Formats: sequence, structure tokens, C-alpha cells
Amino acid sequence: MPYRIDFRAGGDESLDRLIELGALDVESTSGQGMAAVMPDRVSIDQVARALGIHDISVSPAVGRDDDSVWALRPRAVRVGSLRIVPADVEAEPGDIRLIDAPAFGTGLHPTTALCLEALEEIVDSVHPDSVLDVGTGSGVLALAALRHGVPRALALDLDDESLKAAADNARLNGLDRRLELGCGGPESVTETWPLVVANILAAPLIEMAAALVRRVGRQGQLVLSGIPQSVEPDVMSAYVHVGMRPVKGTSRGGWVCLVFRASW
Repeated sequence: MPYRIDFRAGGDESLDRLIELGALDVESTSGQGMAAVMPDRVSIDQVARALGIHDISVSPAVGRDDDSVWALRPRAVRVGSLRIVPADVEAEPGDIRLIDAPAFGTGLHPTTALCLEALEEIVDSVHPDSVLDVGTGSGVLALAALRHGVPRALALDLDDESLKAAADNARLNGLDRRLELGCGGPESVTETWPLVVANILAAPLIEMAAALVRRVGRQGQLVLSGIPQSVEPDVMSAYVHVGMRPVKGTSRGGWVCLVFRASW
């Protein structure tokens, strides 16, 4: 597991040396201090030799997005026209504020960013009147849709803690009256939506293909993310098999986001 180091910086060269070692995140702290998240393949002895110091404090790093993103602290990120900020940061009009919780969906992971970009493009072009977010996590995709002007959203998840985080985030952003939350997967509802999004693992996406597609309305669109490039053909095949037409695919950092349109 990656780990955190704190030390008294010896100068600007400390940053360069940490980057050369593969630091996952670096920032200045109070006084002349510096902190970094180091990958576990780099030993503390290697760090000490590279920095030329031995007084280094080591502590566990905090993983975010189900330990897929390692950052020293939550931070603001812009995806398309949307800015996502930590709950304790002063927000600007149109921002989404997120509490620091274990639920997936900080905006830092490529799968979330890709999904947010696809979502914004679709909302701007076809103006759906509702969206279904399957596997909502922090609720960021549903909240983004509402920020972009979709009147209402339903967000589903199997995890109670994720649903609590999504509810807290909705209240924090004043969007709780337009967001409905439900415990379950796509088979737990019977309606259809003009836009359905799901940013979850590839294996569940393949497994639930038939159930998920039944939630897509006439000529509706489906956005899938959380797909490693290596299994993109498998996910594509599963959804084409149940009647979806591929529209667009984008990739970043080894991850893929797929957009489909219903063939009915």
C-alpha cells in the first residue's frame, strides 16, 4: 500500500527528487514542511537517500475512490464546465461540493471524469428530463446532471454508506428535492429513462446488461464507465447483443467510457 511521508524540506530540489521516485502526490505543509504519498515499491531508505535526510515521518496514506486514487487531501477538480470542490472549500455558483467520505466518486478518478464529460455533452445536446444513475457512490453523476439542468434524477446503490453520502451531498448542494435515492440495482425499478449512467466495475456491467438496458427509454442513451481498456470488447459485445448501438468511446489512463443509444 502507498504510504505518506512528512519531512522538513531542504529546498526546491526535494520536489524534483520525489517526482523522480514516482510520488503519487506532493504538497507543502506548515513552515518549511513537505508531505508526499509514495508508492509501496519505493522504500523509505530510497526516499531518505534521494532527499539526503533521515528525519522522515511515515504514516498510512488515505486512499480515495475505493483506494484507486491516492491523494494527501480532497481537492478541487474541474471536469468540463463543472467544478467539484471539497465540502470545506468555498464554492462558486454552479460548483458541486462533496463531503470527504469513502463512497466512490470524488472526480479525481479517470472513470468519473470520462463519465462526467459524456454526461455533460448529452445533456447539452438532447436535454433529457430525467436521469438514472446506477451505482451512484457519492452521487456525483446524478448531482452533475441536476447541475447541468436535468430536472430530476434517481440514484441507485447497493451500499447503505454510499446512499448516505449521496443524500448528504445532495443536501449540501441544495439538490435533495430533485434527487431520489433507492437501494438496489436496475432490476429494482420498472420505469425507463432517456439517460442512464453507470460507473461501476466491468464485470457487473456485463452481468447486468439486460436489466440495465431495460431501463433505457425509446431512443434513450446509456453511458457506461469503469471499464479497463483490456475488457472494452467484452462490455461492447454484451450491450450490442441486447440491442444498444455504439455512439462514442473515450479513454484516459487505461480506462474507457462507452456511450450507446437504444435501437428502439
